Amino acid sequence: MADELVHREVDNGVATITLDSPHNRNALSAQLRGELLEALDTSTADDSTRLIVLDHTGPVFCAGMDLKESRSESTENQGINEVPRLVERIWNSPKPVVAKLAGPARAGGLGLVSAADIAVAAEEATFAFSEVRIGVVPAVISVTVLPLLRARQAHELFLTGETFDARRAVDIGLLNSAVPAERLETEVARYSGMLAKGAPNALAATKEMLRSSRPEDLETDFANMLELSARHFASEEAAEGMRAFAEKRAPSWAQRSE
Repeated sequence: MADELVHREVDNGVATITLDSPHNRNALSAQLRGELLEALDTSTADDSTRLIVLDHTGPVFCAGMDLKESRSESTENQGINEVPRLVERIWNSPKPVVAKLAGPARAGGLGLVSAADIAVAAEEATFAFSEVRIGVVPAVISVTVLPLLRARQAHELFLTGETFDARRAVDIGLLNSAVPAERLETEVARYSGMLAKGAPNALAATKEMLRSSRPEDLETDFANMLELSARHFASEEAAEGMRAFAEKRAPSWAQRSE
């Protein structure tokens, strides 16, 4: 559709979801939020999709909430109320999500980035938790951002709203990689290729393990992890992976991606 703000394409198991609202710097308008949720849900349910790449058109990845819309809404109807659902979809997706940033991310846009499993940006991209500078609080995105940052970094960047570059974003754990713009496609393809080698059920279970809170009791934690490990060791997926290793071939789930 001509007025579609989010596009989804699947190629060789990779679902690329593209934010296409450059007129407002891919801000999280009501339409974009709804279409992005739908694209994420479709990708999660699609058996042909192995992983998701979150991409964008225009010079900005995502500027955060659409402030023009927000100014006209009541407290109960604020668009920010929908953001947890959007971030949760990325965070809890059983399929790995790679965020690809050719340009800046601000405020709520960093909620999308922090919820992804892998985040790669061009070196020219910049970042800022700019909420306090317009009189609001980076509360919702803190749920997925704070686990990535040390306390001193979080205090500095959340309280000052300072703009920082992609290299610092890597140093503080917000990004996995920052590369020259001409290498961005190659870097995303490198990560996508590695993720495609993972077994689908094992990737989903590993994601769930990484996202879950762990019990303080070491004995309970070991017991839970032993049960998880044993369940997957006994799976047909693991049997196929071990056969492939012994036969020096790619396992069935990876053959299509090589």
